[in-house]
Amino acid sequence: MTVLIDRAGDAPRPARPRHPEKAHRPDQPSAKKPAWIRVRAPGATPGFADTNRIVREHKLATVCEEARCPNIGECWEKKHATFLVMGETCTRACAFCNVRTGLPEPLDDAEPARVADAVAKLGLSHVVVTSVDRDDLADGGAAHLARVIGAIREASPATTIEALTPDFLRKDGALEVVVAARPDVFNHNLETVPSKYLAVRPGARYFHSLRLLQRVKELDPAMFTKSGIMVGLGEERSEVLQLMDDLRTADVDFLTIGQYLQPTPKHHPVVRFVAPEEFASYATIGAAKGFLLVSSTPLTRSSHHAGEDFARLKAARLARLEATE
Repeated sequence: MTVLIDRAGDAPRPARPRHPEKAHRPDQPSAKKPAWIRVRAPGATPGFADTNRIVREHKLATVCEEARCPNIGECWEKKHATFLVMGETCTRACAFCNVRTGLPEPLDDAEPARVADAVAKLGLSHVVVTSVDRDDLADGGAAHLARVIGAIREASPATTIEALTPDFLRKDGALEVVVAARPDVFNHNLETVPSKYLAVRPGARYFHSLRLLQRVKELDPAMFTKSGIMVGLGEERSEVLQLMDDLRTADVDFLTIGQYLQPTPKHHPVVRFVAPEEFASYATIGAAKGFLLVSSTPLTRSSHHAGEDFARLKAARLARLEATE
């Protein structure tokens, strides 16, 4: 079940296709979802209503809505929202993603303060902040993301922060700016295996993303690093296992694996729905390969249960350190 949020009361957007680059593509087949994919639609709970109100009052975007996350009902009921900064329009045109494609608006200098105030009002102990790709900016938006992190630190000092970043492709020095802002978790998703990049993530480069994660550890060995992929895009199991090895070579701490769900008929089709047992096997193998934490279920998403996972991540690192003493 895909969850949609009624935004009819929001300010109208320009009349243009959400995905102009996909508008003339033939529709792709949409496979029927198995029982293990279905989720409960968001209800009229006080928590969901409060989250919705705070997001609207602060004029913020969330990846929960823009990417049509299936877990929005569960997360917003708990007042957990993942903020999408630097606008709602991405300069990339990934075949899996439902975020709007086009030329973004200029950066909003007041956005960091609004995000920080929303975090404080939601009472978040852990927050995930992500962004669209901003290839139009000289630094890819790194300085703006750093300002968001700094504003949250000032408004809500006890809140831990996870930065889910773009790849900053061809933006020398951008990564260093974000790491210097000291998020508690640096997250950058590989999204899929190398053989699928041309079809699924054509604007990105697999080994650049891998090197980005490795470079974070070189800059700050104590910073937790995290990456995620989707399965069901046509990848082979052996490719997923090789990707795990690549991430461990880059010393990545935490891996998330979830089922790809097709946002619209114009997006990449679901090639296969991966059974829960196969997800469980990936979690077991990932632990054996040395990840501190692996979250692998059909409905796993990068920011789903991020706060609980951060606590588990810290505990796993502590246990490993104690075991080596």
